[in-house]
Amino acid sequence: MLKRDPVLTAVNPQNMKKSSQPKYRRILLKLSGEALGGEGGTGIEAQAVQDMARQIREVRELGVQVVIVIGGGNIFRGLAGSERGIERATGDYMGMLATIINALALQDALEKVGVATRVQTAITMAQVAEAFIRRRAVRHLEKGRVVIFGGGTGNPYFSTDTAAALRATEIGAEVILKATKVDGIYDSDPKHNSKARRYAQITYLEALQKQLKVMDATAFSLCLDNKMPIIVFDLFKSHNLRRVVMGDKVGTLVTG
Repeated sequence: MLKRDPVLTAVNPQNMKKSSQPKYRRILLKLSGEALGGEGGTGIEAQAVQDMARQIREVRELGVQVVIVIGGGNIFRGLAGSERGIERATGDYMGMLATIINALALQDALEKVGVATRVQTAITMAQVAEAFIRRRAVRHLEKGRVVIFGGGTGNPYFSTDTAAALRATEIGAEVILKATKVDGIYDSDPKHNSKARRYAQITYLEALQKQLKVMDATAFSLCLDNKMPIIVFDLFKSHNLRRVVMGDKVGTLVTG
């Protein structure tokens, strides 16, 4: 039998006095590839992946249905490859394959902490994952499994942010939770400007007009058209994912 993480057990919703009902019942978690690389942001750092798995398990224990879209920037980024002479479409396909590597790494970490998962990919790869089928993905969620989407949209020139917006709409998610290394959206880079102001809430159009490059324009447009809210938050702070799901004011809310 798997042993429970003592820190997670300490904040088990059954032990808390306030209401344990989560605000969201079905979420899409957007993870960057760099998040799997830990502080360095490259490769796959075992501790970083394990920490993610524990936070996701914590949310699953609330009964929340979780789907994940994962990037591949820790391994290969198509746009960067094209700048070094690789044909853009080829580079993007290489980046999509990198996301599948990350999806398998996260699946392994989740199953080691007792969370049932399925990986679905937009690029057919039957030996390691299922092909993306919307109705099958929804059925997995109804059975309590976490579904990890790899391979982006399966098309070059589209980012994994766009894949997140697309999949969230397709599977009926209530919100996109975009995990970053900062605690929300700022009017300038807080790492270089100590006076940078964090937004508690902002509209899609404001984010586009101010060129706050949290998600690309295509992803924002999809969210705007489908009234899909986005919460940008710091995943690297303990229990932050749980706090967001419970409705605490964490990070920045992007709405219409």
